[in-house]
Amino acid sequence: MKKILLIHGPNLNLTGLREPGVYGTDTLAAINAEVVTKCERLGMECAVFQSSSEGALIDRIHAAREDCAAIIFNAGAYTHYSYALRDAISAVCLPCVEVHMSNVYKREEFRHHSVLAPVCAGVIAGFGKHSYLLAVDAVKAIIG
Repeated sequence: MKKILLIHGPNLNLTGLREPGVYGTDTLAAINAEVVTKCERLGMECAVFQSSSEGALIDRIHAAREDCAAIIFNAGAYTHYSYALRDAISAVCLPCVEVHMSNVYKREEFRHHSVLAPVCAGVIAGFGKHSYLLAVDAVKAIIG
C-alpha cells in the first residue's frame, strides 16, 4: 500500500479556532481524519505531521523519502518565503501537492506568491478543508 505524507505548517494546529471565516470551523484533527479515511478508501496509507517549526518540517520531508510515495503540504506562511522548504521538497524527488484552504489570491498581496509551487506537482487553494481532499485525488492520479 502506497503511503502519502500530509504535512501542516505553522498555526494550522489552531484550525477551527483561528479565523473561522477564512479557515472554517472544522478542527485540524477532524480534517486529518477525513483525509486519512479518503486515503484508505483509495487504497493508500496516510501519515500526518504538523509543526510550526521550519526545521522540523524540513526533517520530516527528508524522512519521507524513506517510506512515502507523495506529499500533501500546507506550509502556511512559510509558503511565501521559505527557500529551505522549497529545497527540501526538491531534494526528496517526491511528488508534492501544495494546499491552501483559503483562496490566497483573494487575500493580502504577499500571499499571491509561492516559493514552493515551482517544485510541486500542483497547487490547490480556496476550497476550505476540501482542498486537502482534492489533493488526495491529485496524488492518487499521480502515483496510481
